[in-house]
Formats: sequence, structure tokens, C-alpha cells
Amino acid sequence: MSLTLQARTAADLMTAGPTSLAATATVSEATEFLTARGFGAAVVIDDAGRPVGVVTKTDVLVHARQRKPGLEPDDTPVTEFMTPAVFAVRPDTPAASVVEQLLVLNVHHLFVSDPAGVVVGVISPVDVLRKLA
Repeated sequence: MSLTLQARTAADLMTAGPTSLAATATVSEATEFLTARGFGAAVVIDDAGRPVGVVTKTDVLVHARQRKPGLEPDDTPVTEFMTPAVFAVRPDTPAASVVEQLLVLNVHHLFVSDPAGVVVGVISPVDVLRKLA
């Protein structure tokens, strides 16, 4: 059985309008944000809506393990423990290139940004699977 990707571009694959965390968010806010929504990761954006990093559940767990006990609530800014790299593509990036980048970069989330650098979507392996027929 052969599967075919039923998408031409990143825009065809992406989940539009991803929710994001402000760069000013704390670890407590990030933990609540991720767990309440069932997300594994969220893009961290500046005041202009441009991505500055990604915070994952793993980032939160590593931070919690390294932190001194008894400091509740944790008001450490996410910018101190997030992954500062954001892998992004443009909406017109070919879908095959998106899949290749997910594999080569070994990431679970590829963000889609407009020409101004504002995040407009996110692509996960699940988004790719939904487009296979």
C-alpha cells in the first residue's frame, strides 16, 4: 500500500492560528498553559508577535529538576529556560520540504511564519499524518 501526501504547501499542512506564550510568561504560567491545553510545546513570542523561542514540557521538567525546592510559585521567566531556536518555514514552502525538515531537524513542531516573521501556524507530525491518503 502506498500513501500520498495530500498537501502542496506548508499552508496546506499547518494548524492555523497557534496559541503562544508571551516572552514575559513565567514557568508557572507556562506549566498551566501547556497542561490545560494538552500541548507538548508552545512558541514564545515577543510584543510584535515574532517567535523568540519554544518552551516544551521537557524544558519545564528540566527546569523543575534544577530548581531549588520551596520556591513557590515559580516566577522564573520562560526566556531563561526555553529553547531559543525556532524552526520555521513560510506558508508557501513545499509540503515535501516540510516533512524533510521535520525529519532532518528531528523536531516535533515546525512553525509557519508570514513574511514579517509573525507565526501564523504550526505543523506537527500529526498534521502530516492527517494529509496522507
